Amino acid sequence: MAYAVVAHYRCAPDDEATVRAALLKVREGTRAEPANEAYEVHAVADEPGGFLLYERYADRAGFEAHKAAGHFRELIVDTVWPLLTDRSVTFAQVL
Repeated sequence: MAYAVVAHYRCAPDDEATVRAALLKVREGTRAEPANEAYEVHAVADEPGGFLLYERYADRAGFEAHKAAGHFRELIVDTVWPLLTDRSVTFAQVL
């Protein structure tokens, strides 16, 4: 069963360009993962420093493989997360 992730990230406006660049770069690597079905990055309207991510994987194991990927560690864990002022994530099974 497909597995979806919706993440809302917020950073200071001064860090927005760095976070945006990292999210767009991780999108490239993620879309090449075998279990990835979708990876969309959105800038939240009228919220400087706000981003919304929508991810879909073939199954939860595919998402776990994504989290183990080198580009996830480098770009999300080491680059994006330290710059965030707020982060919320929702996990869901696709019906």
